[in-house]
Amino acid sequence: MKLLHSNLKKGEVKVLTQNLDDLWYLSNMIDPGDIVQGKTFRKIKSSSGDAKSKDATKKSIFVRLEVENVEFGKHSNALRVSGVIREAPEDVPRGEHHTFNVDDNTTITIIKEEWLKYQLDKLKEASSETKSAILIVVHDREEAYFALFKKYGYEVLSHIEGEVQKKRIENIKKENFYSTVINKIKEYVERHEIKQVILASPSFWKEDLMKELKGDELKQKIILATCSSATKNGIDEVIKRPEVREALKMERTAKEMNKVEELFTEIAKNNLFVYGLKETENAAAMGAIKDLLVTDSLIQKSRLENFYKRIENIMKIVDKTKGDVEIISSEHEGGNKLNGLGGIGAILRFKMSY
Repeated sequence: MKLLHSNLKKGEVKVLTQNLDDLWYLSNMIDPGDIVQGKTFRKIKSSSGDAKSKDATKKSIFVRLEVENVEFGKHSNALRVSGVIREAPEDVPRGEHHTFNVDDNTTITIIKEEWLKYQLDKLKEASSETKSAILIVVHDREEAYFALFKKYGYEVLSHIEGEVQKKRIENIKKENFYSTVINKIKEYVERHEIKQVILASPSFWKEDLMKELKGDELKQKIILATCSSATKNGIDEVIKRPEVREALKMERTAKEMNKVEELFTEIAKNNLFVYGLKETENAAAMGAIKDLLVTDSLIQKSRLENFYKRIENIMKIVDKTKGDVEIISSEHEGGNKLNGLGGIGAILRFKMSY
């Protein structure tokens, strides 16, 4: 994301989106009640006055919108920002509803009454020049997953399967499959400018694959790790392994999953924790929250079911009482675990008395 202009005294931030990561960030920065403005397409009424008629034309216009709903569609590669038109050309009625479809290479301005610290942190993180450069590969002797880390989670690039091995030709088949895996790794390293490859497997398969690998340059990029299966669950498992903690410490996904694990550790100890909307509200009101964790899917649900104000109020209180607010992606295991607790929880400064 490119930060084109910022005037926080007026609450204005102008950005240019560049990829899917940016849309996820914006979905967690834009709130109902904000103003979003920019160029958009809208059907303009025909001479008969009907915007739905065949004669209506689709034109690029500048619109100032008061936001009512924000919806991020990972698989549609689009962010939909819907609301009421407050400013537009003369042939567009004020007060009508409109939707900005924000995708790659979209310029929009967001205007808030107040930018909270966690929102500014997200803006800074999204507009930083660093990009994810870690490839994770989980495999066994006949199956492999390749995933690229993203700021909103990770993207599975491909999944390959070798032929089922028979004992009498096992070594040949295994060698051929390992060659395929190695070639895939080389392809992704070059295409995505990968700086680190995390190679994980159950048992000794990763060591076998390393024996087939030629060239010190690629070997130096590889960190070996262990997982229980060559599956998507294996990817989530590898993220938490101590072998890769250093490589992933700057990666948002790992940070989020570690925060969720911290919460579950406190729960296991029956110590400094709360979870659930009502309990978290009470803890926020008492200034007890050190780290607030909220899933993006709960935020989306709260907007659709009209209880977002409760979530927003908790985040504002935590922000003003110097706590940290973490929006947790539901695209990984950590987010799924937090959703199992209602999508919201907190690590406390002190134990609550009930």
